[in-house]
Amino acid sequence: MTVTTNQAGITNRLLDLIPVADRPQTRKDFTSDQEVRWCPGCGDYAILATVQGFLPELGIARENIAFISGIGCSSRFPYYLKTYGMHSIHGRAPAIATGLAVSRPDLSVWVVTGDGDALSIGGNHLLHALRRNVNIKILMFNNQIYGLTKGQYSPTSEVGKITKSTPYGSLDRPYNPISLVLGAEASFVARSIDSERAHLTSVLRAAAAHPGSAFVEIFQNCNIFNDGAFDSLKDRSSKDDATLRLNHGEPLVFGAESDKGIRRGPTGELEVCAATDDGVLVHDAHATEPSLAFALSRVTGSSTGVTPIGVFRDVDVPTYDEQLNSQIADAQTRQGKSDLMQLLGSGDTWTVS
Repeated sequence: MTVTTNQAGITNRLLDLIPVADRPQTRKDFTSDQEVRWCPGCGDYAILATVQGFLPELGIARENIAFISGIGCSSRFPYYLKTYGMHSIHGRAPAIATGLAVSRPDLSVWVVTGDGDALSIGGNHLLHALRRNVNIKILMFNNQIYGLTKGQYSPTSEVGKITKSTPYGSLDRPYNPISLVLGAEASFVARSIDSERAHLTSVLRAAAAHPGSAFVEIFQNCNIFNDGAFDSLKDRSSKDDATLRLNHGEPLVFGAESDKGIRRGPTGELEVCAATDDGVLVHDAHATEPSLAFALSRVTGSSTGVTPIGVFRDVDVPTYDEQLNSQIADAQTRQGKSDLMQLLGSGDTWTVS
Protein backbone atom coordinates (compact mmCIF):
# COMPACT_ATOMS: atom_id res chain seq x y z
CA MET A 1 0.00 0.00 0.00
CA THR A 2 1.43 3.38 -0.95
CA VAL A 3 1.86 6.48 1.13
CA THR A 4 -0.27 9.40 -0.01
CA THR A 5 -0.63 13.02 1.00
CA ASN A 6 -3.97 14.78 0.73
CA GLN A 7 -4.55 18.45 0.05
CA ALA A 8 -3.94 19.42 3.69
CA GLY A 9 -0.54 17.71 3.63
CA ILE A 10 -1.81 14.95 5.89
CA THR A 11 0.04 11.71 5.22
CA ASN A 12 -1.56 8.40 6.12
CA ARG A 13 -0.87 4.99 4.64
CA LEU A 14 -4.42 3.85 5.26
CA LEU A 15 -6.16 6.82 3.67
CA ASP A 16 -5.00 6.28 0.08
CA LEU A 17 -8.44 5.01 -0.96
CA ILE A 18 -10.35 7.96 0.45
CA PRO A 19 -11.76 10.20 -2.26
CA VAL A 20 -11.00 13.86 -1.76
CA ALA A 21 -13.97 16.19 -1.95
CA ASP A 22 -14.38 17.68 -5.43
CA ARG A 23 -14.57 21.24 -4.08
CA PRO A 24 -13.21 23.14 -1.08
CA GLN A 25 -15.25 22.33 2.01
CA THR A 26 -16.22 24.68 4.81
CA ARG A 27 -17.40 24.36 8.40
CA LYS A 28 -20.98 24.54 7.14
CA ASP A 29 -20.47 21.31 5.19
CA PHE A 30 -19.77 19.49 8.48
CA THR A 31 -22.54 21.10 10.54
CA SER A 32 -25.71 19.02 10.84
CA ASP A 33 -29.26 20.38 11.10
CA GLN A 34 -29.64 19.06 14.67
CA GLU A 35 -30.12 21.47 17.55
CA VAL A 36 -27.01 21.47 19.72
CA ARG A 37 -28.10 20.65 23.24
CA TRP A 38 -25.60 21.10 26.04
CA CYS A 39 -25.82 23.27 29.11
CA PRO A 40 -25.22 26.96 28.31
CA GLY A 41 -21.53 27.70 28.72
CA CYS A 42 -20.40 24.08 28.39
CA GLY A 43 -16.89 23.62 27.01
CA ASP A 44 -18.25 21.09 24.50
CA TYR A 45 -19.53 23.97 22.37
CA ALA A 46 -16.00 25.27 21.87
CA ILE A 47 -14.66 21.81 21.03
CA LEU A 48 -17.47 21.18 18.54
CA ALA A 49 -16.83 24.50 16.80
CA THR A 50 -13.11 23.71 16.59
CA VAL A 51 -13.70 20.22 15.15
CA GLN A 52 -16.26 21.50 12.62
CA GLY A 53 -13.79 24.16 11.57
CA PHE A 54 -10.91 21.68 11.33
CA LEU A 55 -12.55 18.87 9.35
CA PRO A 56 -12.47 20.71 5.99
CA GLU A 57 -8.66 20.70 6.27
CA LEU A 58 -8.66 16.93 5.84
CA GLY A 59 -9.90 17.26 2.28
CA ILE A 60 -11.85 14.05 2.79
CA ALA A 61 -15.42 13.64 1.58
CA ARG A 62 -17.92 13.68 4.47
CA GLU A 63 -19.16 10.17 3.64
CA ASN A 64 -15.67 8.84 4.27
CA ILE A 65 -15.46 10.16 7.83
CA ALA A 66 -17.07 8.43 10.81
CA PHE A 67 -17.42 9.61 14.40
CA ILE A 68 -18.15 6.94 17.02
CA SER A 69 -19.13 7.90 20.56
CA GLY A 70 -20.04 6.13 23.77
CA ILE A 71 -22.27 7.55 26.51
CA GLY A 72 -21.96 10.97 28.11
CA CYS A 73 -22.35 14.64 27.30
CA SER A 74 -19.47 14.51 24.81
CA SER A 75 -21.05 11.51 23.10
CA ARG A 76 -23.72 13.71 21.49
CA PHE A 77 -21.06 14.69 18.96
CA PRO A 78 -22.18 12.43 16.07
CA TYR A 79 -25.57 14.19 15.98
CA TYR A 80 -23.96 17.56 15.36
CA LEU A 81 -21.52 16.56 12.61
CA LYS A 82 -22.63 16.02 9.03
CA THR A 83 -20.60 12.84 8.64
CA TYR A 84 -21.39 9.21 9.27
CA GLY A 85 -21.52 8.43 12.96
CA MET A 86 -22.76 6.16 15.69
CA HIS A 87 -23.85 6.97 19.24
CA SER A 88 -22.91 3.60 20.70
CA ILE A 89 -22.88 2.11 24.20
CA HIS A 90 -21.11 2.99 27.41
CA GLY A 91 -17.35 2.60 27.15
CA ARG A 92 -17.42 0.52 23.98
CA ALA A 93 -16.72 3.17 21.34
CA PRO A 94 -13.04 2.15 20.85
CA ALA A 95 -14.07 -1.48 20.26
CA ILE A 96 -16.72 -0.52 17.70
CA ALA A 97 -14.32 1.92 16.04
CA THR A 98 -11.67 -0.80 15.87
CA GLY A 99 -13.99 -3.08 13.93
CA LEU A 100 -14.93 -0.27 11.58
CA ALA A 101 -11.36 0.87 10.95
CA VAL A 102 -10.07 -2.65 10.32
CA SER A 103 -12.89 -3.63 7.97
CA ARG A 104 -13.06 -0.26 6.21
CA PRO A 105 -9.55 1.16 5.71
CA ASP A 106 -11.08 3.67 3.30
CA LEU A 107 -12.63 5.56 6.24
CA SER A 108 -11.20 8.17 8.61
CA VAL A 109 -12.49 6.95 11.99
CA TRP A 110 -12.72 9.17 15.10
CA VAL A 111 -13.86 8.37 18.64
CA VAL A 112 -15.38 10.96 20.96
CA THR A 113 -15.53 10.02 24.62
CA GLY A 114 -15.34 11.44 28.14
CA ASP A 115 -13.24 10.70 31.21
CA GLY A 116 -15.98 8.55 32.75
CA ASP A 117 -16.90 6.75 29.52
CA ALA A 118 -13.28 6.09 28.50
CA LEU A 119 -11.54 5.42 31.81
CA SER A 120 -14.18 3.65 33.89
CA ILE A 121 -16.35 1.10 32.11
CA GLY A 122 -14.39 1.63 28.89
CA GLY A 123 -10.88 1.38 30.31
CA ASN A 124 -9.93 -1.96 28.79
CA HIS A 125 -11.28 -1.06 25.35
CA LEU A 126 -9.29 2.17 25.34
CA LEU A 127 -6.01 0.54 26.36
CA HIS A 128 -6.24 -2.34 23.88
CA ALA A 129 -7.12 -0.09 20.94
CA LEU A 130 -4.07 2.03 21.73
CA ARG A 131 -1.62 -0.82 22.32
CA ARG A 132 -2.70 -2.40 19.02
CA ASN A 133 -2.16 0.92 17.24
CA VAL A 134 -5.49 0.74 15.41
CA ASN A 135 -5.93 3.56 12.92
CA ILE A 136 -8.45 5.57 14.96
CA LYS A 137 -8.27 9.01 16.55
CA ILE A 138 -9.62 9.20 20.12
CA LEU A 139 -10.70 12.54 21.56
CA MET A 140 -11.27 12.25 25.32
CA PHE A 141 -12.99 15.22 26.98
CA ASN A 142 -11.82 15.43 30.58
CA ASN A 143 -13.97 17.55 32.90
CA GLN A 144 -13.07 15.50 35.99
CA ILE A 145 -16.73 14.77 36.74
CA TYR A 146 -19.74 12.78 35.48
CA GLY A 147 -21.84 15.45 33.79
CA LEU A 148 -24.64 13.59 32.00
CA THR A 149 -25.65 11.67 35.16
CA LYS A 150 -25.57 14.87 37.20
CA GLY A 151 -22.34 15.28 39.03
CA GLN A 152 -20.89 12.09 40.49
CA TYR A 153 -17.11 11.84 40.88
CA SER A 154 -15.24 10.34 37.92
CA PRO A 155 -11.95 8.41 37.48
CA THR A 156 -10.11 11.75 37.11
CA SER A 157 -11.69 13.56 40.07
CA GLU A 158 -9.26 14.61 42.77
CA VAL A 159 -9.06 12.95 46.18
CA GLY A 160 -11.51 14.58 48.56
CA LYS A 161 -13.90 15.65 45.80
CA ILE A 162 -17.35 16.39 47.26
CA THR A 163 -20.04 15.13 44.89
CA LYS A 164 -23.49 13.56 45.06
CA SER A 165 -21.88 10.12 45.17
CA THR A 166 -19.09 11.15 47.58
CA PRO A 167 -20.72 13.51 50.11
CA TYR A 168 -17.76 13.12 52.49
CA GLY A 169 -15.14 13.37 49.78
CA SER A 170 -13.78 10.90 47.23
CA LEU A 171 -11.29 8.34 48.54
CA ASP A 172 -10.14 7.23 45.08
CA ARG A 173 -6.80 8.35 43.70
CA PRO A 174 -7.44 9.69 40.19
CA TYR A 175 -6.09 8.37 36.93
CA ASN A 176 -3.51 10.41 35.09
CA PRO A 177 -4.85 9.75 31.54
CA ILE A 178 -1.62 10.69 29.77
CA SER A 179 0.46 8.39 31.99
CA LEU A 180 -2.08 5.61 31.52
CA VAL A 181 -2.06 5.63 27.72
CA LEU A 182 1.70 6.04 27.50
CA GLY A 183 1.91 2.91 29.63
CA ALA A 184 -0.23 1.19 27.02
CA GLU A 185 2.41 2.09 24.38
CA ALA A 186 0.17 4.58 22.56
CA SER A 187 2.03 5.89 19.52
CA PHE A 188 0.49 9.38 19.60
CA VAL A 189 -0.44 11.16 22.83
CA ALA A 190 -1.42 14.81 23.22
CA ARG A 191 -3.34 17.24 25.42
CA SER A 192 -5.16 20.49 24.74
CA ILE A 193 -7.81 22.77 26.26
CA ASP A 194 -11.36 23.45 25.09
CA SER A 195 -10.97 27.24 24.95
CA GLU A 196 -7.57 27.19 23.20
CA ARG A 197 -8.97 26.95 19.67
CA ALA A 198 -5.72 27.54 17.77
CA HIS A 199 -3.81 25.10 19.98
CA LEU A 200 -6.54 22.46 19.80
CA THR A 201 -6.64 22.76 16.01
CA SER A 202 -2.88 22.23 15.80
CA VAL A 203 -3.17 19.12 17.99
CA LEU A 204 -6.04 17.74 15.88
CA ARG A 205 -3.97 18.37 12.77
CA ALA A 206 -1.06 16.40 14.20
CA ALA A 207 -3.37 13.57 15.32
CA ALA A 208 -4.93 13.31 11.86
CA ALA A 209 -1.49 13.21 10.23
CA HIS A 210 -0.35 10.38 12.49
CA PRO A 211 -0.50 6.87 10.96
CA GLY A 212 -2.16 4.74 13.63
CA SER A 213 -3.97 5.41 16.88
CA ALA A 214 -3.97 8.89 18.37
CA PHE A 215 -5.11 9.84 21.85
CA VAL A 216 -5.96 13.46 22.60
CA GLU A 217 -7.01 14.54 26.10
CA ILE A 218 -8.98 17.79 26.03
CA PHE A 219 -9.51 19.65 29.29
CA GLN A 220 -13.18 20.63 29.16
CA ASN A 221 -15.01 22.83 31.61
CA CYS A 222 -18.29 21.58 33.10
CA ASN A 223 -19.72 24.84 34.35
CA ILE A 224 -22.64 23.11 36.11
CA PHE A 225 -20.98 20.38 38.18
CA ASN A 226 -17.24 21.23 38.18
CA ASP A 227 -16.90 24.84 37.13
CA GLY A 228 -13.44 26.36 37.15
CA ALA A 229 -11.46 23.13 37.32
CA PHE A 230 -8.95 24.49 34.78
CA ASP A 231 -9.11 28.22 35.55
CA SER A 232 -5.38 28.50 36.24
CA LEU A 233 -4.71 27.31 32.66
CA LYS A 234 -7.23 29.76 31.18
CA ASP A 235 -6.97 32.97 33.17
CA ARG A 236 -4.81 35.53 31.40
CA SER A 237 -3.10 36.50 34.62
CA SER A 238 -1.94 32.96 35.43
CA LYS A 239 -1.97 30.73 32.34
CA ASP A 240 1.55 31.56 31.10
CA ASP A 241 3.05 30.54 34.43
CA ALA A 242 0.75 27.51 34.79
CA THR A 243 1.10 26.07 31.27
CA LEU A 244 4.08 24.33 29.68
CA ARG A 245 3.64 24.25 25.90
CA LEU A 246 5.32 21.22 24.35
CA ASN A 247 6.96 21.84 20.98
CA HIS A 248 9.16 19.17 19.42
CA GLY A 249 12.81 20.18 19.29
CA GLU A 250 12.37 23.21 21.55
CA PRO A 251 13.57 23.71 25.15
CA LEU A 252 11.03 23.05 27.89
CA VAL A 253 10.71 26.68 28.92
CA PHE A 254 7.60 28.51 30.14
CA GLY A 255 6.41 31.52 32.10
CA ALA A 256 5.14 34.97 31.24
CA GLU A 257 8.79 36.02 30.88
CA SER A 258 9.97 32.61 29.59
CA ASP A 259 12.06 32.51 32.74
CA LYS A 260 11.23 29.01 33.96
CA GLY A 261 12.41 25.64 32.66
CA ILE A 262 12.13 21.89 33.25
CA ARG A 263 15.08 19.67 34.10
CA ARG A 264 15.76 16.30 35.72
CA GLY A 265 15.79 16.29 39.50
CA PRO A 266 18.27 14.38 41.68
CA THR A 267 16.18 11.20 41.66
CA GLY A 268 15.17 11.36 37.99
CA GLU A 269 11.87 13.18 38.35
CA LEU A 270 11.29 16.41 36.45
CA GLU A 271 11.43 19.67 38.36
CA VAL A 272 10.97 23.36 37.69
CA CYS A 273 14.13 25.45 37.49
CA ALA A 274 15.25 28.80 36.13
CA ALA A 275 15.36 28.90 32.32
CA THR A 276 19.04 29.92 32.57
CA ASP A 277 20.02 26.93 34.73
CA ASP A 278 22.03 24.02 33.36
CA GLY A 279 20.16 20.91 32.32
CA VAL A 280 16.98 22.42 30.85
CA LEU A 281 15.54 19.67 28.68
CA VAL A 282 14.65 19.81 25.00
CA HIS A 283 11.37 18.15 24.05
CA ASP A 284 11.61 15.12 21.75
CA ALA A 285 8.12 13.92 20.81
CA HIS A 286 9.57 11.45 18.29
CA ALA A 287 11.80 9.54 20.70
CA THR A 288 11.12 5.81 20.43
CA GLU A 289 11.75 5.39 24.15
CA PRO A 290 8.78 7.02 25.95
CA SER A 291 10.54 7.77 29.25
CA LEU A 292 10.68 11.55 28.74
CA ALA A 293 7.05 11.66 27.59
CA PHE A 294 6.06 9.68 30.68
CA ALA A 295 8.09 11.91 32.97
CA LEU A 296 6.34 14.95 31.44
CA SER A 297 2.98 13.33 32.12
CA ARG A 298 3.87 13.35 35.83
CA VAL A 299 4.38 17.11 35.72
CA THR A 300 1.02 18.42 36.94
CA GLY A 301 -0.44 21.52 38.45
CA SER A 302 -0.72 19.82 41.81
CA SER A 303 2.86 18.48 41.79
CA THR A 304 4.85 21.34 40.26
CA GLY A 305 2.39 24.17 39.63
CA VAL A 306 2.60 23.74 35.85
CA THR A 307 0.69 21.54 33.38
CA PRO A 308 2.07 20.47 29.96
CA ILE A 309 -0.12 20.77 26.86
CA GLY A 310 0.74 19.74 23.31
CA VAL A 311 2.08 16.53 21.79
CA PHE A 312 3.84 14.29 24.33
CA ARG A 313 4.61 11.45 21.91
CA ASP A 314 4.39 10.93 18.14
CA VAL A 315 6.21 7.85 16.84
CA ASP A 316 5.71 5.86 13.66
CA VAL A 317 5.07 2.16 14.29
CA PRO A 318 3.17 -0.43 12.20
CA THR A 319 -0.60 -0.16 12.48
CA TYR A 320 -2.83 -3.06 13.44
CA ASP A 321 -5.00 -2.48 10.38
CA GLU A 322 -2.12 -2.78 7.92
CA GLN A 323 -0.67 -5.84 9.59
CA LEU A 324 -4.01 -7.64 9.82
CA ASN A 325 -4.97 -6.99 6.22
CA SER A 326 -1.48 -7.99 5.09
CA GLN A 327 -1.75 -11.21 7.11
CA ILE A 328 -5.09 -12.06 5.48
CA ALA A 329 -3.71 -11.35 2.01
CA ASP A 330 -0.67 -13.55 2.66
CA ALA A 331 -2.83 -16.39 3.96
CA GLN A 332 -5.06 -16.20 0.92
CA THR A 333 -2.04 -16.30 -1.37
CA ARG A 334 -0.43 -19.24 0.41
CA GLN A 335 -3.60 -21.32 0.39
CA GLY A 336 -4.76 -20.26 -3.04
CA LYS A 337 -7.98 -18.86 -1.59
CA SER A 338 -9.31 -15.68 -3.12
CA ASP A 339 -12.45 -15.56 -0.99
CA LEU A 340 -12.12 -14.74 2.72
CA MET A 341 -15.18 -16.74 3.79
CA GLN A 342 -13.92 -19.74 1.87
CA LEU A 343 -10.59 -19.35 3.65
CA LEU A 344 -12.24 -19.16 7.07
CA GLY A 345 -14.30 -22.25 6.32
CA SER A 346 -11.35 -24.39 5.20
CA GLY A 347 -9.25 -26.82 7.21
CA ASP A 348 -10.50 -28.26 10.48
CA THR A 349 -14.06 -26.99 10.47
CA TRP A 350 -17.33 -28.69 11.30
CA THR A 351 -20.91 -28.09 10.32
CA VAL A 352 -23.29 -28.39 13.28
CA SER A 353 -26.90 -29.11 12.38
